[in-house]
Amino acid sequence: MFHADNAYCLQNAQITGYRCRTNTVSNTAFRGFGGPQGMLTIEAAMDHMASTLDIDPVDVRLRNLYRPGNDETPYGQKVTDFRLGRMMDQLIEQSHYRQRRQGIAEFNARQSYLRRGLALTPVKFGISFTATHLNQAGALIHIYSDGSVHLNHGGTEMGQGLLTKVQQIVASAFGVSTALVQVSATATDKVPNTSPTAASSGTDLNAMAALDAANQIKARLIAFLAQGDVVGPGEFSDGKVRHGDVIWDWADLIQAAYLNRVSLSATGFYKTPDIHFDRATGKGQPFYYYAFGVACSEVVVDTTTGEYRLSQVDILHDVGRSLNPALDQGQIEGGFVQGLGWLTTEELLWNEAGHLISNSPSNYKIPTAFDIPDHFKVTLFQEDNPEATVFHSKAVGEPPLMLAISVWCALRDACRRPMQPLPDLAVPATPEQVYWALSGRKDAADLGRGP
Repeated sequence: MFHADNAYCLQNAQITGYRCRTNTVSNTAFRGFGGPQGMLTIEAAMDHMASTLDIDPVDVRLRNLYRPGNDETPYGQKVTDFRLGRMMDQLIEQSHYRQRRQGIAEFNARQSYLRRGLALTPVKFGISFTATHLNQAGALIHIYSDGSVHLNHGGTEMGQGLLTKVQQIVASAFGVSTALVQVSATATDKVPNTSPTAASSGTDLNAMAALDAANQIKARLIAFLAQGDVVGPGEFSDGKVRHGDVIWDWADLIQAAYLNRVSLSATGFYKTPDIHFDRATGKGQPFYYYAFGVACSEVVVDTTTGEYRLSQVDILHDVGRSLNPALDQGQIEGGFVQGLGWLTTEELLWNEAGHLISNSPSNYKIPTAFDIPDHFKVTLFQEDNPEATVFHSKAVGEPPLMLAISVWCALRDACRRPMQPLPDLAVPATPEQVYWALSGRKDAADLGRGP
């Protein structure tokens, strides 16, 4: 429900969530935690408006974006970061959207069996746990007398690169090589009361806690160097520590500090500021900031079978000041492909007894290398986060999954007949569902689903 508006200012909106009892297995949280479903609904509405008014869908989206004066979400939070309009303009130009839209219209007019579709969709995703108390993290840093650094924090590494990012941040704070910083796996006997590594907040929370611990030790080292003089800020870089005219090698300084009984261990803590939400009124500021993205996808559909191919994807994603561009690009690519599976192939089917029958790799299809388009371009939109996140970076965990909504919208675009409204198209949009949508059946979303 927090993301049912996606990127659009809905000045007159009432959003109600209903819990429905089913006779199938219960579900659980997944990347996006309900946000993808909310966004899909409003993106379908944008396409419906464009179709009804005979306007290019991208223009309908641009006209309805949050902007100064139209900046309040349905839950009362003000949007203050308006970079998404510039991002959309940049990707429209970069992907040659206008020219391709004209070319696709000409292609579809002369083709009988193949149809192409194109869509460009934005993402605005709030970053923070909406349960305010979870927005906290701790970290523990030890520096040993040889200058090596040991770090433990409350985040869980699951392949997303969290340990690498926090390691880089601590190394940067001390001005040493990452080779000197050893990160151990999360352990609650070292850092207690850890929050889940979720809500795209792993780096935002744990890196800030680690930075707090590092800054405490740095302050002690500078005070030791000052030896009673005025304590200045000091400079930690390139394996050296500078304070006034004094320059120390990192390892030598640590050895000297140890011999002079300076504490070389610290615990850090961070809590996200300025967030609150009243569940009784449905109002507040549940998110510290928003991350943005835009994707442009093109598909080719065989009208005789419903089979299709994703031919081109262009993505522009907001990362603030990226901590690690390679990791961020990997998260964006992986998130998009995961969203592609949700929207096109990963279909759950049950028999009449309620037993899951799509229960193996042979009948539950996840995306493979063959589903990735030949043209798959990801560009990082690097512009400082206006909020005081670690080095003014932005989260890239969950938002990229919703970029794949552009593929579903492109499939609907390909299924539309001239002078006809947009067809219904189920999710996931398997070839069978695309075939039914092409046929113009009003009940296409229910066909082929079983009881």
